[in-house]
Amino acid sequence: MQTGHVEIHGHRGARGLRPENTLPGLAHALELGVDALEFDVAFTADRRIVLVHDLEVSAVTSADTRPVTPGDAAFPYVGRPVHTLSLAQLRTLEVGVRRNSDGDPVAATQVPIPGTRIPTLGAALALVDAYGADGVRVHVELKSDPTQPELAPDPQEFTESVLAELDRHNRLSGSALLSFDWRIVAAARDLAPDLPRFALLEEATRSSVWLNGLDPRDFDDDVTAVAEAAGATTLSPDAALVDAPLMASAFARAMPVVAWTVNDPEEAGRLIDLGVSGIVTDYPDRMRALWERRGLRLPPPIPRPAVAAARGARPPAGAGRTPAPAPSAPPAAVPALA
Repeated sequence: MQTGHVEIHGHRGARGLRPENTLPGLAHALELGVDALEFDVAFTADRRIVLVHDLEVSAVTSADTRPVTPGDAAFPYVGRPVHTLSLAQLRTLEVGVRRNSDGDPVAATQVPIPGTRIPTLGAALALVDAYGADGVRVHVELKSDPTQPELAPDPQEFTESVLAELDRHNRLSGSALLSFDWRIVAAARDLAPDLPRFALLEEATRSSVWLNGLDPRDFDDDVTAVAEAAGATTLSPDAALVDAPLMASAFARAMPVVAWTVNDPEEAGRLIDLGVSGIVTDYPDRMRALWERRGLRLPPPIPRPAVAAARGARPPAGAGRTPAPAPSAPPAAVPALA
């Protein structure tokens, strides 16, 4: 079943085109046009929230440049748990050049941007605000692994901190929280019941340790029922798990399904025909071309606020969607894309 409204979600910004979880990557996704901007966050040692996918600093996405202070015993930082490093230490890492690894198709298509640094959640939200991207939802994936508690923060504290940062940027009404660790989904339900909550799922996380203690066997192995019981408003599975029975259960529960990570237009077409509500992709450009061929509604591109940046101002709310007059007063500076 094809629907007339299927969303495009930029995965880690636009990971196939620009460095993942970076301000340039987020900006590129906005400029291409997405319905939602997805990125990952983790805690630092000094309790700052930063954009990073792995709970240990990845050698694929990160490279050491220098110790934050001469003789820093923690240097080199690559390979260390993110939560043991301060924001200052993490900000020395080069994250704009992907290191090629065997079988990594992203490395062949991602444009390197040397000099890029790990941003904070606050900087990412400021970027979205500077673009006037009020119609683009911010999807924050909280990285947590209940099988490695030594690497993961307390789910309640982590969720509270992310919600507080969203609130500081007046973004609670335009965001969603996502996690494979469904303890975070449950915490978000209790702390912010009106906020959309995405229960992420893959084959490796179908056990109760990931599902907030819920056993799928108690729900006849119906993952949509488990997600609903955990407090999710949307089920977001690996695309390989999406089939007609799963979609039938989701329709019966009025639970949207958003599939990840889909980079092949043919696979995206299969999922659209099954009735998914959204596609998470490393390549928003490919999905936009498919959407156009199928006559689906396209999210509008949002132009880079170059004039506003030169003036130290943000564009008016709604820029990139409908023409608007220049703001009478410059409210906010556009963050540097590094």
